[in-house]
Formats: sequence, structure tokens, C-alpha cells
Amino acid sequence: MNQIEIPAAFYRGGTSKGVFFREEDLPTEREQRDEMFLQVIGTPDPYARQLNGMGGGISSLSKVVSVGPATRDDADVDYTFGQVAVDRPEVDYSTNCGNLSSAVGPFAIDEGMYTPDVTDGVTTVRLHNTNTSVVIHAQIPVAGGKAAVLGDFEIQGVYGTGARIQLDYLEPGGATTGEFLPAAGEVISTLDVPIEGQVTVSMADAATGMVFIAADDLGVTATESPEAIDGDRELIARLDRIRRAAGVAMGLANRPEDVPLTNPRIGLLAPPREFTALDGTTVTSESQDITVRILSLKNIHRVAPLTSALCLAAAVRVEGSVPNRIAQANGGDLRIGTPSGVLPVGAEVAHADGQWKAVSTRSYRTARRLMQGSVLIPKP
Repeated sequence: MNQIEIPAAFYRGGTSKGVFFREEDLPTEREQRDEMFLQVIGTPDPYARQLNGMGGGISSLSKVVSVGPATRDDADVDYTFGQVAVDRPEVDYSTNCGNLSSAVGPFAIDEGMYTPDVTDGVTTVRLHNTNTSVVIHAQIPVAGGKAAVLGDFEIQGVYGTGARIQLDYLEPGGATTGEFLPAAGEVISTLDVPIEGQVTVSMADAATGMVFIAADDLGVTATESPEAIDGDRELIARLDRIRRAAGVAMGLANRPEDVPLTNPRIGLLAPPREFTALDGTTVTSESQDITVRILSLKNIHRVAPLTSALCLAAAVRVEGSVPNRIAQANGGDLRIGTPSGVLPVGAEVAHADGQWKAVSTRSYRTARRLMQGSVLIPKP
């Protein structure tokens, strides 16, 4: 056989899909590991389809996860997320994937890496994300000693229902930069952006780094479809310039051109506004607390990267921030209006001695193992 077999499983987690590996089955040397991931996913692909691999041509379908034994006492397993670029030979480890995090617990259970404390019911798997050093408590439904799949919980962007998984991120502040408010603690900042001039934003880092800007400031509504925004190459370029300037302000690079591909992401925000979702249904202003479009890998995400949504939930609770000024308060979980519908997420923050702290964030997802066995890559 002229191909190499690597044990793996293919999962949908939330609104993303990715290839999962046991750490013991991967090369220990980073360069060899990255080359293997590129081959598995089918990157780089100038046609942006990844037909020669497991990827799907967009950021939410071009991902890998490795899972191994825990390296800290407050976790049951470690996992590392890799965002594989579509058009370039690059695997980015600078951030976590909140959607695929929901599949880590089921993978650990079904692979025998974690033994649930119940045969039927809900078990808590403590996940240590090595990208961000954040511990997540994943409440995983179990049926017959395996991760449950069937359930009545529905998430926007995924057809059908599944077993509800709750993810609680403990102390997620500073996951990427080391600080919840990484611009010297500023709640609102003014960036000097090349070509744009001065731009008002809020920067936050809870589960991942984000820069938030009012959509009205850029002459858009945040109700546009992803295709409409993606087709406006001038707007995409403006958003990327702002994102890169924010990355420098957050300490992620010394020059805009060196800011990582995946961090920070940028979110366009608007007060709750009615729009048509990707499935043709109407999302009313009453059903949401804030309307959002998030740029990921220079494309507007079809839902919202979950870690970005979690960061937004925390930033909304910071008094005076751009998200706080725009969002409608409801006293419960934040209801985010995304292109695919309404996404509920929650957060707890604290303010003491003049400092804001992200205490926790939470999300609700479903996950399913789609295929198991081995992936094949050509021998060198």
C-alpha cells in the first residue's frame, strides 16, 4: 500500500467539523505533525475546496484536534486544536475552537480515555485546552456507557436535534493575551489604523481574543448575509486592517503584518435587528439581544465561532464597552443574532479594585461522531 494509515475519527462538534486523533498516534515533532495535518485536510488548495482531503473549503470545516492524557491535576484529558488554513500551508495553534471543544468529551469517552461515572445520565469531563491553558467542564450525556447522540436539543446552523452538551469555561480571561482587557485595561480604545484613521473599538480576551466595532461606524447594518459581506472585498480589507491594528494593540505582534491569521477575530455589532437567516426564516429583533457578524480567516462565519461568542458574552457585561452599549439587557444568557439564527451563551464577570475579570463563560452544543477508523495520506 502506498499510503499511510493513521487512526482517527471524524466529528461534528457544534457548527464545525474536524478530524480527531489520539496524541499517541501522532508524530512528536511539530513539523512532521503539521505536514501530516495538511495532507489529511487537503491544504493548501488554491481552489478553496480541499477535495484532496477531509476539509470543506471554509474555516469551520478545516480543523484538527489531538487528545491525550491530562498534564494537570484539575483536568481529565488534554486537547490541542489546530486551525488549518485553506489556501496556504499553515496550521494555527494560537486559539481554541469552542465548537469542536464540545466533541472532546465524547471522543475521550468513546475512545476509552475517560470512564464516565454513570452508565446512563450526565457525566462531567474536565478538559484542559493546551492552546489557551483554560480548563473547561463539559457536561456530557451518557447512554450505555458511551457518549449519547440522540436528544431534543437544537442548535442554529445544524439541521436536526441531539444530546445537549454544556461547556463551562473556568477563568477564561486572557486565554490568548494573558489579560481579559488586553489594551492596558481599556474598556474602549481608539486605534490608529492605516488608511482608516482613528477607529473606536473594544478589545477583549475571554476564551479567545476579539475586537468589537459598531457596524454603523463602517456603514453596514450587521444584518447582511455572509455572502454579501464576503463579496465586498473593500469591506473585508477594511475589517482586516482594523483586526491587525487591534492585534498589535493587544500585544500579539509588533507589526500589523505579523498578527496571527486567527487571532484576534473581529466582530461587527448592532442592536437587535430583524434579518433573514440562511435557512430563509426571519430572525426578529425581539428574539435576540445583539446582532453580530464575525470575520474568521477573512470570511464571515455562517454562525459565530463559539469562543468568539463567549468572548462577546463576557464583553457585554463590561460597563461602557462597545458591546455593552449596543446589546439589549435581558437578565439571562446573551441571545446572539447570527446569520444562521440565535445563539445563546452566558458569562459571569467581576469588577474589583478598578479591574474587570472574566469569571466564567458557558455554551450549549451538540456533537456526533460521523466516521471512525483511519485517515490515509500518501507516503513521502
